[in-house]
Amino acid sequence: MSFESALAERADHQCELCGANENLAALGVEPYEQAGLDNHIYACETCREQTQAGAELDVNHWRCLNDSMWSTVPAVQVMAWRMLKRLSGEVWAQDLLDMLYLDPELEKWAQAGDDSDREPTLDSNGVSLQTGDNVVIIKDLDVKGAGFTAKRGTAVRGISLTDNPEHIEGRVNGQRIVLLAKYLKKS
Repeated sequence: MSFESALAERADHQCELCGANENLAALGVEPYEQAGLDNHIYACETCREQTQAGAELDVNHWRCLNDSMWSTVPAVQVMAWRMLKRLSGEVWAQDLLDMLYLDPELEKWAQAGDDSDREPTLDSNGVSLQTGDNVVIIKDLDVKGAGFTAKRGTAVRGISLTDNPEHIEGRVNGQRIVLLAKYLKKS
């Protein structure tokens, strides 16, 4: 049985967060060392998009957490905690968050991926960057230790955010390097 079908079977072929039946796919609940059923949930497109850092939230969509937070699947509990934390400005979400108990190991996992207090990474125009975005370099940059210059106009696809909101990671000339966000423009 494939990974995706095992996940669908566990979820009874519906979103483990909101119960939707369409556009379902695996969603990793980071951080994890090795991908597996224990650190993925089966989620609809709406839930997958809105769980991304910086995504605009449809507050009423997330009222579904009232049910899914009681799931026996640890990854679902962790994602419910994270989304309730992001929505904690809403009275109902704060009430649910106050009721939700995670054992210490799950709470540590939930907090490790919680970026609700994280400062956003902004490009040269002040546009918020997210993991997976594509950017263009706006200035020739000497890459220390790699012996080349990242040229202006070079596209960097599928960036990753770092712990420092002023930096991103991306692949340039076949090498994974750290770039200053202020010299990038979202494409």
